Amino acid sequence: MTKISSEKLLSYRARTYRITREHQLRDLQEAASFVKERGFIFFWPIKGIEMPSLWAAVAGDRPVADAHDDPGHISWSWKDQSLGMRIWYYGKVLRKKSTIIDLNLMPYFYALSKNYGNPSEDIQIQYYEGAISRDEKVIFDTINDNGPMDTIAIRKAARMISKETNSRFDRAITNLQSSLKILPVGISDAGGWRYAFIYDLVHRYYPEILETARMISERKARVKLVETYLQSVGAAHLSDVTRLFHWEKTDVTKTIEALKAKGRIICDLDFQNTKGEWFAINEIMQS
Repeated sequence: MTKISSEKLLSYRARTYRITREHQLRDLQEAASFVKERGFIFFWPIKGIEMPSLWAAVAGDRPVADAHDDPGHISWSWKDQSLGMRIWYYGKVLRKKSTIIDLNLMPYFYALSKNYGNPSEDIQIQYYEGAISRDEKVIFDTINDNGPMDTIAIRKAARMISKETNSRFDRAITNLQSSLKILPVGISDAGGWRYAFIYDLVHRYYPEILETARMISERKARVKLVETYLQSVGAAHLSDVTRLFHWEKTDVTKTIEALKAKGRIICDLDFQNTKGEWFAINEIMQS
């Protein structure tokens, strides 16, 4: 069985993740180019998930610093500055964690969502079917009726201002982002911290994403996203893909088989004595 070289894989990721000093990001323009280059990244490194992040591409391969004045935290400023600029898509998407996605790739994510026709009608159906909570429906309807709103205004309008509703509100906001129904589009100085996200509806803020997604099949979307992921990480185990995208194992297996049939990846590899379900892009194996 063919083995994946740890040395080659780490060297490849150092380049694609931009964690070496000579490749680290220096400004927002370089960050935007990095997202376009990679397709999608996390904002912070996520434990147990192998993927590039904005933090590591700025600060290098080290833990996120606690100190507020750490140079790596310029990534937070870039994230806030980018909201409303439409240079990428930002929201809690993959694993319900802060994800930055190239706008050209967003229709592939949307094609796999449960948003099928008119989003305002979809959410009513999903609510009656028990697919979403009452809190999610109330927040969606509130933003739908009033336009973009900051979190303080949303909580007041949705009557979720008590401390007892904090966790419910946060959970609903996160779920609506991960299901591609709402996204943060700006920062408001509302509230005691003078810092609050402004949210809008995805289909209202980015109508072109919906129109493009209508032409993309689920199979095509999965192949595109997994291939993009592999171009970043170089090699992965079947469980890595299942965990990242939260897909059924059968769907992941079919996607890997499709990429293998196209000659895009090599399968059934051995990495660190773990055999059978590892696969890699050709570049890793042929270099």
